[in-house]
Amino acid sequence: MQPIKRWDYAGEGLVEHELPPAPWELVDHWVQDARARQDDKGDVPEPDAISVATVGGDGQPHVRTVLMRYLAQDGPGFYTNFGSRKGLDLEQNPRIAAALTWPPMYRAIRFTGVAQRLSTQIVTDYFRSRPYGSRIGAWASHQSQPVTTRAQLEAAVASYEEKWPDTGSVEDVPLPDFWGGYVVRCDEVEFWAGRSSRLHDRLVYVRTGDGDLAEPGSWRVERRQP
Repeated sequence: MQPIKRWDYAGEGLVEHELPPAPWELVDHWVQDARARQDDKGDVPEPDAISVATVGGDGQPHVRTVLMRYLAQDGPGFYTNFGSRKGLDLEQNPRIAAALTWPPMYRAIRFTGVAQRLSTQIVTDYFRSRPYGSRIGAWASHQSQPVTTRAQLEAAVASYEEKWPDTGSVEDVPLPDFWGGYVVRCDEVEFWAGRSSRLHDRLVYVRTGDGDLAEPGSWRVERRQP
């Protein structure tokens, strides 16, 4: 058996007096730090990659990594085909967990709560911002469903490209009615900061009111053991 390579998570840590009264400010700050780190050092190759966990009607959990293409004071979010595994899971059980993890920075943020669909206007604006190929791909892929060969998928792409040629307009490919987005309405937001000897800091905002991530009166903070 090969020896296990061990790392000492010698990060800056996190202490209570550094926390804002609501989680939004620190969520935004850490995300911006991760994006800046990628621009500067290049060792956080996809700072917006977020792992999303759902549970199907049969009780089977599923987890996958997607891109966080929505982040606002109401929570982090992502876009998907509603017929995908995560879409079908959330239709049966809207409870969700998600995590942003940046190992080189010894930082992570965990979100738990309920998934809510984003408005049609928000989804439309985002869909129109996508590259042409990605908009075509949303139509061509029956996400999470079996496909016999890659050639079958490529043929579907070609068919939609013929139907809706690239005109350079944001309106050349319509928004599919089976495609949209979710935001995580958080009940908890945990900030994980690495420390030496595995004595990490875990500071958790727990919801106490109905406000969003920026509402101070809607949260209390507790420290949890690593």
